[in-house]
This record gives sequence, structure tokens and C-alpha cells, in this order.
Amino acid sequence: MTDLDLSQLCNYSLEIAIQAGEKILQIYNDSYTIEHKNDNTPLTTADLAAHNIIVEQLSRLTPDIPVLSEESEKIPYTTRRSWPIYWLVDPLDGTREFIKRNGEFTVNIALIDQHKSILGVIYAPVPDTRYYAYLNGGAFKADKNSQPQAINVRPLPDDKITVAGSRSHACSRLQTYIDQLGDAEVITMGSSLKSCLVAEGSIDIYPRLGPTSEWDTAAAQCIVEQAGGFVTQTDMQPLRYNTKDSLQNPDFFVFGDSSINWSAYL
Repeated sequence: MTDLDLSQLCNYSLEIAIQAGEKILQIYNDSYTIEHKNDNTPLTTADLAAHNIIVEQLSRLTPDIPVLSEESEKIPYTTRRSWPIYWLVDPLDGTREFIKRNGEFTVNIALIDQHKSILGVIYAPVPDTRYYAYLNGGAFKADKNSQPQAINVRPLPDDKITVAGSRSHACSRLQTYIDQLGDAEVITMGSSLKSCLVAEGSIDIYPRLGPTSEWDTAAAQCIVEQAGGFVTQTDMQPLRYNTKDSLQNPDFFVFGDSSINWSAYL
């Protein structure tokens, strides 16, 4: 893929994410049904509607590139491992926040090449905010009434560390970790917006010490990395994709300042 290809794909995939987000918002402001998957996670009408839009549009945009969505039928690793490049999608990241109607949910689309995220777009329908990036192209944020602005992570401040915590997935391990950091302010939020706050320099670290799946992190990883930050396992090695049968991530850190050994506080 050339930079020009990625630039075009980034623009197109952002348009697709916005289209899916507009459909989600329509359902959000109307009515919807809630089911539960085998793992007891919620599934709404909006998840499925966004999935259908994104898969159809990406398949039309790049018919030779497979699409793996959270709401896809299970695709075995024996098939996936032959994919050098593929789209990885979370049609509605933060379904619990969608159900709570707090607005903290996103549409996530990533392009994975050789186990690495090389393009990511995240669209938050309620504030109408979009984050996007592609390999060697920088990371950007645009609001409803603003032009895109380049975003960057920040160096660790001298006084207080700001930590992002999950609004719906708090755990005692996370609290223990935060306690080890010392004087820290915690901001709770849903979905991939936590990683976006790291990318734009509002948060220092988002430690995730609990279950997530690869579609939860892929788009954000490209955005954070192109903003100068890092998404790593707790051994400080980069998070990688499609390397095993399970699509579950290990525990991970999202952070901006690499001068700190964040694993030392575990």
C-alpha cells in the first residue's frame, strides 16, 4: 500500500464510519431491541445496522480485502491466518454506554497489514467527533464545526498523572495499579474514546487490565501511534493482530510518554 492509497482509504472509511454512525444515532434517538450474545454481552439493533452498512460499503470499496467485524459469523483462524491484509471493525464500540444513553460510544474501522494497524478511523456520533490516522500520515481530530487538527500525545506532566478508566468495566486490579502510580487523577469513559484522549494529549495512560477483543483496539492503536504514542501489552511489546485462534487481547497499556516503564507498577 502506498501513502496515497492509505490517504484515500482513510477518507473513504471515515465516510463509511460516519454513515454507520448516523444510522446508530437515528436508532439511539428512536427505539431499539436488546439481545445478549453467548458471552452475555449486549447486542442491539444499532450494532447490527451499523455492521451491515460497514461490511457492505467496505466490500464494495475494496472487494479483494476481507472484512472481520465483531458481528460477523465466526471466521476460523485457519482461514484468517492466510490474510496478509484485512479490515477489522467494531460497528458499535461501547454498546453498554449506548444502552445507558450517555453518548460514549463509537464506530471503529481499522486496516490491518501483517499483524499491524496501519489505518484507523473512530467516529463518535453523539458529539459528532472523528479521529483518524494512517501509517506515516499523522493523526487528526475534527469536531462538528471545526477543521481537522493534528493531534499529539503529551509528555508526562511534573505533578499529577491522569489515568483513563473504563466506565463499565472497572476492576480491583485496575484500582491497585492506579494506587501504585501515586498521585493520579482518574477519568472514566466508555469505548475507544479513552485511547483517543491519550492520542490528543488529554490523558497520560489508559491501562486495560481486563478482557477486550482485537476490534476494540485496532483503530485506536493506529491513531495513538501516529500521534506519537504507544499501545503495548503489559510486557511493553506492541499489541499485534490476527496471530492466534482467539481474538481476545492480552491486558494492555495505551500511553504517550515512553520514558516511564508502566509495567513496573503492576
